[in-house]
Amino acid sequence: METIQLVLDAKLLRATDLAAKRQKLNRSALIRQALQEHLKNLHSLELEKRDRRGYEAQPQRAEEYRVWEESAAWPDD
Repeated sequence: METIQLVLDAKLLRATDLAAKRQKLNRSALIRQALQEHLKNLHSLELEKRDRRGYEAQPQRAEEYRVWEESAAWPDD
């Protein structure tokens, strides 16, 4: 692991320390955990953007998914 310096304002530092205490973690572990989760979320957002661009470039035609819609329809009473 590498050691880095991080600048936080007083309010954020207090909130970080309180959250770390509640989670029974030290400050560094909490920040590592939060950063890993944030990076995971960013990756998911990038994948969603990529998929959206793909569907915009190659939109589905109605006949491609009509079969699935018909099989998923509720039966008539």
